[in-house]
Amino acid sequence: MPYGHICTCSLAPPPPHQARKHKIPNFTQSSLRFPLSLSILQLRGIRILVSLAMENRTAGDQAAEWYSVWALPPEDVGARLKRLMADLRSEFGGPEFEPHITVVGAIRLRSDDAVRRLRSACAALSPYHVRVASASRGTFFYQCVYLLIDPSPEVTQTSAHCRDHFAYKNSAPYMPHLSLLYGDLTDEEKLRARQRVEELDKEICGLSFQVSALALYKTDTEDKSLKSWEKVEVCYLGSDN
Repeated sequence: MPYGHICTCSLAPPPPHQARKHKIPNFTQSSLRFPLSLSILQLRGIRILVSLAMENRTAGDQAAEWYSVWALPPEDVGARLKRLMADLRSEFGGPEFEPHITVVGAIRLRSDDAVRRLRSACAALSPYHVRVASASRGTFFYQCVYLLIDPSPEVTQTSAHCRDHFAYKNSAPYMPHLSLLYGDLTDEEKLRARQRVEELDKEICGLSFQVSALALYKTDTEDKSLKSWEKVEVCYLGSDN
């Protein structure tokens, strides 16, 4: 080849780059609908299960409190007793409370259990009569001045029946009474308060009335102000409640 001659040649173009093919999924609204719906249902199901678990835990962890069962006088008798009780408080002090005859003393239970026991006990009871025997005084705050109730078979059997339903145990014999005044009074003050009962209502002793309802009350005996005391349930005897 002579010096300086330029050789030209035709070179074949390089083969095109063979790109690796990837299959791209074809996402459509219809293809996404089922997994998305399933996810929402799963989330809803989880929320329901958590909610039920919390409700069951709340019921299981319900704190026990103090409850009592009271026999309630009829409305007209209750109004009469409230006037007498208010007059005594104006002279001797003490907290206000509803007129009642204690059927079952303070017992510690969960609220739902206490209500269930009351309803079960009342299902087998009928209205019964009580009679005030005398006015008397006691030895502690919750039996300061009260009306003794004649311990007739109806009265004592009603209490025994309810105590069995509440599994209530007390070594002291049942003394049916209707408290008029709570307080820590001296013996002289208690004597004077008892005398005032008969002066304020001369016909209170010998009073008879029918009990047609039993009530469940929250009664924390440590709370002498009675501010935490409250009515929880009332069952009317001889009815379907």
